[in-house]
Amino acid sequence: MLSPERLAQPDYEYLAQRHVLTYMEDAVYQLLENREDISQYGIARFFTEYFNSVCQGTHILFREFSFIQATPHNRASFLRAFWRCFRTVGKNGDLLTMREYHCLLQLLCPDFPLELTQKAARIVLMDDAMDCLMSFSDFLFAFQIQFYYSEFLDSVAAIYQDLLLGKNPNTVIVPTSSSGLHRQRPALGEAGVPEGVEASLFYQCLENLCDRHKYSCPPLALVKEILSGVQRLTFYGFLGTLSKHPGINQALGALPDKGDLMQDPAMDEELERLVVRSRLHRTPRQHRAKEPGAAGTQRRDKLEAPERAPEPSRWQPE
Repeated sequence: MLSPERLAQPDYEYLAQRHVLTYMEDAVYQLLENREDISQYGIARFFTEYFNSVCQGTHILFREFSFIQATPHNRASFLRAFWRCFRTVGKNGDLLTMREYHCLLQLLCPDFPLELTQKAARIVLMDDAMDCLMSFSDFLFAFQIQFYYSEFLDSVAAIYQDLLLGKNPNTVIVPTSSSGLHRQRPALGEAGVPEGVEASLFYQCLENLCDRHKYSCPPLALVKEILSGVQRLTFYGFLGTLSKHPGINQALGALPDKGDLMQDPAMDEELERLVVRSRLHRTPRQHRAKEPGAAGTQRRDKLEAPERAPEPSRWQPE
């Protein structure tokens, strides 16, 4: 049932907010690309299955990076798919390097940029070497912040650098900013120089940024809560706190809480069905191998080439 707020919202605002035109354009493109396969199933069925996949979040699998970052829903869907596909890495307690995590991302998105993976790893590792090992949960929550709020964090990094240099970033972001921010920062290495920037001043800049930013931003109330508890902070200290804050994770809504990160009953049930099915398929072959005179059969089974897995397509009928 539609809410009163939705009924009062102009159609064009709703379409823009939900990025409906983005999905319509992609659906039409997929239709034209696969028109020979789709013609035997019908256009109506194609659109039904396409938008069902959008609702389920499976539409981003094996798609190009430009598409998976095109909308907030696509980004959240990709985060959820990455967690579900590689949750066993964390469940087994495996530690991986940044490049190994990047290889996992490329299994879902072949052209996923290395730079984003590096930025996410830097949130975890801070000043440590980039080839250090990271746990799945640490990387995942840092990656979530970096990937979902990518454009926002680029602006935050520019603000932070300006504050370090004693500049007033609000002269660019907000024309009517308060004065008193034009302070020269002491040279690096000078005794008594505090690390980072003033948290209160940093928050003022972020507040102005969130008011004007057209991309996704973390809830401002939670950002204020984070910054109100410290006097000074560094850029990666701020990002690390964002990535670990349960309220930020809940507001984004893509991943479960950290305590439930290794639990996925629906996926576990599906995996169990696959295991049982594979056992059932193997049983007749194993029985034939044990029968007298079945050695030749067993030999042929061993020499049989494995079936080639079908290549993923952008649309496949059920």
